[in-house]
Amino acid sequence: MGNADFESLHSVAIPPPQPFVKSLKNNLKETFFPDDPLRQFKNQPPARRFILGLQYVFPILEWGRKYSLEFFKADLISGITIASLAIPQGISYAKLANLPPILGLYSSFVPPLVYAVMGSSRDLAVGTVAVGSLLTASMLSEVVNVNENPKLYLHLAFTATLFAGLFEAALGVFRLGFFVDFLSHATIVGFMGGAATVVCLQQLKGILGLSHFTHATDVISVMRSIFSQTHKWRWESAVLGCCFLFYLLLARYISKKRPNLFWISATAPLTSVILGTLMVYLTHAEKHGVQVIGYLTKGINPPSITDLEFGSQYLTTVIKTGIVTGIISLAEGIAVGRSFAMFKNYHIDGNKEMIAFGMMNIVGSCTSSYLTTGPFSRSAVNFNAGCKTAVSNIVMALAVMITLLFLTPLFHHTPLVVLSSIIIAAMLGLIDYEAAIHLWNVDKFDFLVCMSAYLGAVFVDIEIGLILAVGLSVLRVLLFVARPRTKVLGNIPETRIYRSVDQYPKTNSVPGILILEINAPIYFANSSYLRERISRWIDDEEEEIKSSEKTSLHYVILDMSAVGNIDTSGISMLDEVKKNVDRRGLKLALANPCGEVMKKLNNAKFIETIGHEWIFLTVGEAVGACNYMLHTSKPNLSSSEKPEKYSSNV
Repeated sequence: MGNADFESLHSVAIPPPQPFVKSLKNNLKETFFPDDPLRQFKNQPPARRFILGLQYVFPILEWGRKYSLEFFKADLISGITIASLAIPQGISYAKLANLPPILGLYSSFVPPLVYAVMGSSRDLAVGTVAVGSLLTASMLSEVVNVNENPKLYLHLAFTATLFAGLFEAALGVFRLGFFVDFLSHATIVGFMGGAATVVCLQQLKGILGLSHFTHATDVISVMRSIFSQTHKWRWESAVLGCCFLFYLLLARYISKKRPNLFWISATAPLTSVILGTLMVYLTHAEKHGVQVIGYLTKGINPPSITDLEFGSQYLTTVIKTGIVTGIISLAEGIAVGRSFAMFKNYHIDGNKEMIAFGMMNIVGSCTSSYLTTGPFSRSAVNFNAGCKTAVSNIVMALAVMITLLFLTPLFHHTPLVVLSSIIIAAMLGLIDYEAAIHLWNVDKFDFLVCMSAYLGAVFVDIEIGLILAVGLSVLRVLLFVARPRTKVLGNIPETRIYRSVDQYPKTNSVPGILILEINAPIYFANSSYLRERISRWIDDEEEEIKSSEKTSLHYVILDMSAVGNIDTSGISMLDEVKKNVDRRGLKLALANPCGEVMKKLNNAKFIETIGHEWIFLTVGEAVGACNYMLHTSKPNLSSSEKPEKYSSNV
């Protein structure tokens, strides 16, 4: 690039002072109200604000006014379709949670009605989930043996559901949904895959017709329990289970290949239940080792508010179970809701969803229901069936209500092996090995997080898998903050653009000038590291100059474009860097610090220390100024001397 003349340099402005209260208000608003939910209330009369407030809490009041017969036809078909999946899945997942099978139907009646009124997703189908059921079973079984004290276990499950609901609702009310963001995509992929693997292994109990089985969830304990009871295996149950599992997997394969045939996979679980029940009833297979569900109580949900255990010695475990299962159900439900909202190009409010999930679990815990959320399999069926609104959940709930009132005796002869097959078929879809391969190809650390969650859940414990994955994700965030990237910049030929010499090997170094880019806010956590790293860059540059006989180093430019904020430790670090640079006989310059950084540097009097004229709007201007002083033989120009016109020769 040829010489460029500058009539005057652009001065980096210092933002006008802002009152602390206003600054704090803005920071809190961006943290807790990034979606600005109160915008719709501005300049509205009180009556209108009241209506908007009701619509915000109960979205059905907003979209219900526009509801049409055409929408109802679509929601009716979707609701009946997902009911055919919800009934067998509900019974299956309740068994997985070591709860009476009827609770699975109870949980598919009241909670969906609550969500239909308060939820903001049009596609989410509410119900129990396998991972939440397994977590409930594994955590509560540590303190109460379900076989010895089933009543206490049931009461603890209701109480854990209440605490899950309270935790979820609190996150939504206090706008703390960003905590769930610590469950990264890699964490969820690994954890869900590990939990699904554990669930599948647990179902070998039903497939093999075993009566006694370990409550542990790790693969070693499960395999030991299986192979220590080989003499109790029932071949009749195994054959029946494998046949139904093959049918379910085939139905899902057909639906994947032909999306218009989604109903085949959706109705396959109910079809399996009907066929299995008829087979057992006609052949009296229960007398030959095939275990059946047995008697199911008729009638809708009885109240369970008096069954909640608050004075129990197990309250700590119950609260922990509620929080862990609440987090998992939130992560799955919101992720599923956002995925389908993206397909239909509408927005769902994460905090409102948390409140809706919390309320349906709070109400559910008082009406004999246990943990519910928006499972992917059921929501996918709802989406593919063409649902238009949350009315599909109401239709599903009414279908379940009819089942509870009139049809539960028909499930007496339903074989448990069919329920195990349904669970295994559903769980195999959660082992997303393609996503794990994608993580390996894109980001090895994310793959490590994923596999830590998977292996921790499979070989140790589901809770350990979750803790490992979240811990590694948080560690990565801390590493990003504590060890930010610093890069040497060079000039792209024939331009005034400066980029990383590693990314652009053909860049030219600027003789006598070292340009460093800092790619993170400067905080107490990384200030010491940055001080040492900048010093090492200077040492490396000076050693290279000695060995190659280049122009000696005179200027160090820090590109602060990516430094969004700085604290007092960071300012002290810059002051130490300046002193270090001065001792070496060099000059320090800053390029493009943002307004927040400039404000703090000014308040700390650092701008007076370095000199305002050594703070530049761009790296190009900083290089131009330094080049001018080099070419006019003024490398040690004092802070008070500043040329009004100079040339840069890059």
